[in-house]
Formats: sequence, C-alpha cells, structure tokens
Amino acid sequence: MAKKQAYGNESIKALKGADRVRKRPAVIFGSDGVDGCAHSIFEIVSNSIDEARDGHGDHINVTLYPDHSVEVEDFGRGIPVDYNKAEQRWNWDLVFCELYAGGKYGEGEGNYDFSLGLNGLGLCATQYASAWMTADIYRDGFHYHLDFKNGENVGGLHKEPFTGRRTGSVIRWLPDTEVFTDIAVPAETFCDMLKRQAIVNAGVSLVFNDRTGDRAEKHTYFYENGILDHVNELAGDTALTASYSCSGSAVGRDRADQPDYQVKMNVAFCFSNQNQTLEYYHNSSWLEHGGSPDRAVRLAFVQQINAWLKSKGLYKKNESSITFADVQDCLILVSSSFSTRTSYENQTKKSITNKFVAQAMTDFLKHQLEVYFIEHPDEAEKACKQVLINKQSREHAEKARISIKKNITQQMDLANRVQKFVDCRTKDASRRELYIVEGDSAMGAVKQSRDSEFQAIMPIRGKILNCLKADYARIFKSDIITDLIRVMGCGVELGGSHNKDLATFNLDNLRFNKIVICTDADVDGYQIRTLVLTMLYRLTPTLIQQGYVYIAESPLYEINTRTKTYFAYTEPEKADILRRIEGQKYTIQRSKGLGENDPEMMWLTTMSPESRRLIKVLPTDAQRTAEVFDLLLGDNLQGRKDHIAEHGAEYLDDLDVS
Repeated sequence: MAKKQAYGNESIKALKGADRVRKRPAVIFGSDGVDGCAHSIFEIVSNSIDEARDGHGDHINVTLYPDHSVEVEDFGRGIPVDYNKAEQRWNWDLVFCELYAGGKYGEGEGNYDFSLGLNGLGLCATQYASAWMTADIYRDGFHYHLDFKNGENVGGLHKEPFTGRRTGSVIRWLPDTEVFTDIAVPAETFCDMLKRQAIVNAGVSLVFNDRTGDRAEKHTYFYENGILDHVNELAGDTALTASYSCSGSAVGRDRADQPDYQVKMNVAFCFSNQNQTLEYYHNSSWLEHGGSPDRAVRLAFVQQINAWLKSKGLYKKNESSITFADVQDCLILVSSSFSTRTSYENQTKKSITNKFVAQAMTDFLKHQLEVYFIEHPDEAEKACKQVLINKQSREHAEKARISIKKNITQQMDLANRVQKFVDCRTKDASRRELYIVEGDSAMGAVKQSRDSEFQAIMPIRGKILNCLKADYARIFKSDIITDLIRVMGCGVELGGSHNKDLATFNLDNLRFNKIVICTDADVDGYQIRTLVLTMLYRLTPTLIQQGYVYIAESPLYEINTRTKTYFAYTEPEKADILRRIEGQKYTIQRSKGLGENDPEMMWLTTMSPESRRLIKVLPTDAQRTAEVFDLLLGDNLQGRKDHIAEHGAEYLDDLDVS
C-alpha cells in the first residue's frame, strides 16, 4: 500500500488553462453527463442568438453529425479575432482560450445590452471541453480559420481575403468523452432548445439539421409574433379567453449602492379550463426554475384576481381566498424578460435572482391585469370565476384525500389500536354486526356467546360523554367516542377545525351492517343506551336514517319449568307466561345484568339472529330520545321539575330502596 503524502504547502495546486474546465466540467455546465454536454452546445447557440437579436442576421443553422459533432452557423457580424491593441493579445486567444473574456462587458456601449450570456465563459468553456473545434469567421472582407484540439490552439490564425457578401461565424466541434461521461445528446434536446429560442426571438428562424439517421431530417422553428404565437399554439381550441400580450420597461437597481439597469418585459397569456402552462425566459434563456419572474407572476395574479372576486362578492362567508395553484390550473402564460444586468442562480441559467426584476414585473403585471379586467370585463369574469371553481374543486379534493387517508389509517391494525375491541373474522360488511356493550363483565358474557364469524364487540369503558350538551372540542377529546367512530369506519358528519383525526362521513366505509346497542335492562343500562344513541344521532345521523342502528332487548326474568325455559322482557310478558304455565312447578329468576348471564342464555336471548329481539331505531325514536334526554339532563331546570311531577309516579315500582 502506497504511503500517504503529507498535507503541506506543496499540496496546494491551481488548475490552469483548459484544465479549469476539463477537470471540473460540472462547475460550468451543471453536470459532466449528457445534460452538461447539452448545455455546452447551448453556449455556442446562445452567442449566435445574441447576434440575431441585436439585429445582425435572422437565420441560424444547427447541425448534428453522426459522430456527435455539432455545427452552429450564423449570419451575424462574425467574431472579432484580429489583434487587440488594448489587451495586447489576439482576440481569438481571448475569446476561445480565456475565461471571463468577450464583448459583453462594455455596459452601455450598445453591444449586447440585452444578452443571454454575460459571463464570458461559454465559447471558451465549450472549446476547452472539446476533443476538437474548428472556427470559420467571415467579417471585414476576410475569412478567418482556427483549429483547436483538447483545449489548445493548433496552427494559429489563418486569414485570407473573402470576396463574398456573407458575414458570420461557423463553429464545429466534437464534445470530448474525456470531459463528459456521455456526449450522445438526443435530437429531441436540440429541437426543444431551438424551439424555445424561436419563441422568445420573434422573427428569427432557427433550423436544426439532424444527420444522425439514415436520412437527414430538417426542423425549422419560426414564430413571427414570438410568445403570443406560442400562447395561441398552447391554447389551441381550448382557450377560455382570447390571448392577451403586453410589454413594458423599467429602470432600477437591486440594492441602493448598486448602479441602475434596464429591464424589458414581455408577457402573453390566456385562460383555459383544459390546459395550463407557465414558461419563463430571461435574456432568451429558458428559466426552468423561474426565480424572479415566477415570483412576480404568482404575486400579481393572485392579488388582482382575489381583489376582483371580493369586489363582485363571489366569496362565501368565511371562505378562504384563492392561491396561485388555483390560478395556475387554468393559466397559459409565457414571459420573456431582458435586463442589462442579470444575476443568474448559476452558470446553467435556469433561474434568476434579481430583486428589481421581481419588483418591476410585479408592478407591471398588476397594472396590466387591472387594465385588462377593465377593458375586457367578460373575459375577466370567465377567468376569475374559473379560478374560483378551481379553488373549490381543490378544497373538495383535499377533503376527500384527507378523509380517505384517515379511513385507511383507521382501518390498519384496528384491533390493536382500539383498546379491548374484539373483531370478527368475516370481511363481508353486509354480514358483520357490531355489539356495543357496557363494561368488561358484559363484554365477557357477549364474547363467550357470540358467533365470532360475524359478530364483533366494542365495550364502553365508563359513562359516555353527553354529546347533546358538549361542544365538538370536548366530543373529539373523548377516547370512548373517537374509538367507537374508528371502529365503525364511516367517519362523522361534520367538519370544523376540531375534527382533525376522524374521517369525513362516507357510508360506503361503514364496516358493519348492524350497529347493536346492548345494555342491561336497568336504569344505568338505559342511560348508557340513551347516551350512545344520542351520540349516533348527533355525529352519524345517516346511520339511524338508513336503518343501521338497533337496540338489543335483554330479558328481565328467566322462568324455568321442568320442560321449558321462558324469558320475559317486560312485566306484562312475565304475567302472561305465568298464566300459561299455571299449575306447573316453576322457578323465576330476575336478570342481574348481562355479565351474570350464561353463554347459552345470552346466545338465545340476545345474539342469535333466529331468536333474539332487535329493535330498529327510527329517526323519530332518536329525535324523541334526544328531546327527552335534553329535558332530563339539559339546562331546562323548570321543564325537568314539571316532567318529574307529571310522570315520576310511573317509575316508583322501579326504585331500588333496599
């Protein structure tokens, strides 16, 4: 194993010449893969586009060859390559072999005031990253030729007179596989790149010649009206409003101690209820991540549309305002801005950070939208109402999503999460029954006597909250209530900020065909029955309306003769049975509660579908129960006194005064 070298003064090294790019291509191009290679190509194309936009040439040819070499031809003024007295160097050496050199640093001189590339890196960096490069330049009546290999010039500058009328530059190169891991840039990338540049450079024709296949293919991109034509192209026949374009300019600065710079803004948009697109360009570069223009569009459109909706009174009481997501869902917008000073997020130019660009575009768009709404009231109404529909649809969908999530969460490992809940085996909701019982003793008796195939048990631990009197905040803090709702699976029929953990009501999610309230036939049992029934009446009234809620009658007396056992559920039934068995020896035993019943008795009287007595709760029953319950346990003291005075004697026989 080789000995590690000590880290000392001689360990510090500086990359020089072409190695500044060849050793670290991702620093300049964003990656060392095919995306980085594509960006190196774009650097050359962008220089030609800057020429065209500055008024020099309206035609650019880009050719991809089978060996992955690329050629860019323009008809501009041609790159100055002769001797530069001011710099005391050849211009070709500065432009092709020196980072941070070029013709775009002379701010205010009239050349490239609004330029895609301002850093002076592109041409040199691409040359450094090439296996070879050739340059043919036509200007000032001369033809200049340069050759490069692995980032170094070969043979110097060749200069000869040229009698033709053309000017411009033809650069061909092969991206180096020693720099990029992949140089096979797809033809689709070229098409996308050139189409985007044609969109934001109105009147400039960009032609892509693909010679990689068996047959050469030619693609021409031309937009006479630039971004407006592109918006119409995107909208097609789906536009809700006609396309609208606007332009403006501003002068300002990002910081008080910095100089002013110019900003030009061009925006085209329309509204569509079928398509949506946002595209941002700055100095012809597509801003994949937006930055300053995106922030301006979001702020301006939300503020102006929100103000319009409020002015027309279209918001419901306490309704939330729109967000940009609601606007974006129906907006087709293309923005093309230019500035004489640009702060890109990085060399890949996918986002800009200029504070003044964001401020200027925000003010510009707010004003333009205000004018647009005034001058096109019908269009404004259609657009703003569509945004409002988008908001309401989004909120409805979000509620549904949250409800589904809660339902799924509630159903996962339900038996382990809800204390003492005993599930049944079948997953067929049409057969499943849920018995709601009071206390552990009753649960034990019911558990022993049930059919575990289709009968589940949910015990109530202690007294359930009086849902008639309690507010929702207290209701949803009750573990007994929330556990019961989770077990049923259908959610609750109310919203609000307090209902954060329970799903919105959906009858399709009900996990049982019958909800059976099973309590002792005594005062405490009746009270618990009433409390459960009141809870269901307030939180899930549809279950009562649709006939899913039942009350299981439990017998008051067990009467045994030598040949038969009788169960009496009421005093009149007991009297009738005794008349029928008159003359026979019998024993009579009053039920002490569900917990005291043996399994066989429980099955026959309470659990067996063939012999049990179930009372279906009707909406009128639930309503009357709630009214009486409110009278007995509510705040109407005088009403309660009057009721006891009138009906109290009816219950004297049930008093336990022993």
